[in-house]
Amino acid sequence: MTATPYPRLLAPLDLGFVTLPNRVLMGSMHTGLEERGDWERVATYYAERATGGAALIVTGGMAPNIEGAVFPGAAGLHTDEDIANHRFVTDRVHDAGGRIAMQILHAGRYAYGKDCVSASAIKAPIAPFVPRELDEAGIEKQIADFATAAVRAREAGYDGVEVMGSEGYFINQFLCLHTNRRTDRWGGSYENRMRLAVEVVRRVREAVGPDFILIYRISLLDLVPNGQKWEEIVRLARAIEAAGATILNTGIGWHEARIPTIATSVPRRAFTWVTKKLMGAVDIPVITSNRINTPEVAEAVLAEGCADMVSMARPFLADAEFVRKAAEGRADEIAPCIACNQACLDHTFQGKISTCLVNPRAGHETELTYPPAENPKTIAVVGAGPAGLMAALVAAQRGHSVTLYERDDRLGGQLNMARVIPGKEEFHGLVEWFERMVRRAGVEVRLKTEASAEALRDFDEVIVATGVSPRDPQIPGQDGPNVLSYVEVLRGGAPVGARVAIVGAGGIGFDVAEFLTHEGESPTLHLEEWKREWGVTDPEDAPGGLAQPAPPPPARAVTLLQRKAERPGKRLGKTTGWIHRASLAARGVKMLGGVGYVGIGPAGITIATENGEDLVEADTIVLCAGQESQRDLADALANHGKRVHVIGGADVAAELDAKRAIDQGARLAASL
Repeated sequence: MTATPYPRLLAPLDLGFVTLPNRVLMGSMHTGLEERGDWERVATYYAERATGGAALIVTGGMAPNIEGAVFPGAAGLHTDEDIANHRFVTDRVHDAGGRIAMQILHAGRYAYGKDCVSASAIKAPIAPFVPRELDEAGIEKQIADFATAAVRAREAGYDGVEVMGSEGYFINQFLCLHTNRRTDRWGGSYENRMRLAVEVVRRVREAVGPDFILIYRISLLDLVPNGQKWEEIVRLARAIEAAGATILNTGIGWHEARIPTIATSVPRRAFTWVTKKLMGAVDIPVITSNRINTPEVAEAVLAEGCADMVSMARPFLADAEFVRKAAEGRADEIAPCIACNQACLDHTFQGKISTCLVNPRAGHETELTYPPAENPKTIAVVGAGPAGLMAALVAAQRGHSVTLYERDDRLGGQLNMARVIPGKEEFHGLVEWFERMVRRAGVEVRLKTEASAEALRDFDEVIVATGVSPRDPQIPGQDGPNVLSYVEVLRGGAPVGARVAIVGAGGIGFDVAEFLTHEGESPTLHLEEWKREWGVTDPEDAPGGLAQPAPPPPARAVTLLQRKAERPGKRLGKTTGWIHRASLAARGVKMLGGVGYVGIGPAGITIATENGEDLVEADTIVLCAGQESQRDLADALANHGKRVHVIGGADVAAELDAKRAIDQGARLAASL
């Protein structure tokens, strides 16, 4: 038998009463599936990931009571019917050879409900309601409800529970002076502030017995003012172990923290160093988490003694078979999580089903399937951007004969611009994965080939994914030598001056600003540099791990301009937009909304504001004023009477939306 390159990752983990087959935890993610009430869909989602090799799956957070629900109607185990529904899910996971734990999540002041409760009546900056400060009886009720939820989880067939004690939720709110202003036995000294966490774990263990997995999610870096000191965290960890926890899982950062923790611009395995600090302080296994997205990274983390186990959440959205592929020597076939947040977390906070930009089947396993084609066809796909690549890949995997035309000399389309933006290095892996997979699926790839309507006439089906071209903003003087399009900057390497005005402050405008203000290698590739930029330090040196941010000086002076009379960047991703705005603000980028474009000259661009006209001095003006669909081929085919499918930017040119493009490509190919 060939030795695995991942001996530590695939090694079993003995918990005493049960042995896990490997060191991979599928971390908790809220998908919104349980709230839909389609339990076949929930069960299929989790069962596919159990089949894919996750040693232990943790569900999205389940509320222990009404006041602790993240939002009104959030899932929990409150009735016998709930228990029966969850039993259906756990049975399917067990039939697939997996194990599953239910996360008990009490939102505290993060709850979007007027009945929310917390340690003190202090409103969260990301929630609408001031919580009610709990009295002694109220605290006892919350503890009892945690224990009851754990008992119900066991009745529902779960193999364990995870008590959510981090990310700024209810238990974390008691632990930190940031939110706990109490003077009774639940506040003040750390011994008092940690009483709730320890009592919850003790009561849960007492309620479920010794042979039930009990994970405690411990906050190792709060990343908020008045966070926990390292000696307090170690003290808590030991007390939680003594109270009966089986495993400690790492939590990083409160949701209100102004430091990114899981976005694509965060370096891979950015926080394993802090988990390593806890190793040896307790005798139970310790799990590390955040931005671990390949078997190689996970293996290195374990080899370096940073943890006993790794948690990966979103990588299991991108590829349910993550562990199986690694074990079978097919790691290069694992669809990569690029940590974009666009289809997972953004969907969660918009009340949509969470899915994955890279894998549109995630969360839709029962209705988006790729069965073998009953009548294989010849299919031409024109355009090898994200939409065309996904359509070609799925169609070929289903057994169709696919020819992929691309006029460029490489695959990737608009993804090739995304991959050069500092902080978006994960897009390199996505393009490389597509390149491997379409060829392995048997797609005939024709690069540097302009497909004509005549050349496509004999195909059974034609898919047009020709993408977009930059929109002409029609500004007087835009033909001057000091004016460039974003394509010339990102793909052509055109020289850019020291002072830049960017016309258009959508996603592309922000990307170009990010690109032009950086010098040298991206901080995403250098952890210590990234930590300095955002102000992350050792919690032994500062409570909560907060330091003064020290961003590097900008490579250029940049001004972002937009016509819309709203805050620039307002329409960026719901969970990542603030990161882009903060990053550019830290580099001194000026952002102006509600302006008109009067004209461009050698000195810069003249804009119209409510106060009159003003000159924005600039050596280079970069046009990022939107896109237009490239539909010429589709129109020519239609004129020839050819049935054609138009997807991606060629269909709708609203920003560069890889999520929609890939989803369209997958769904079309699944239907042919």
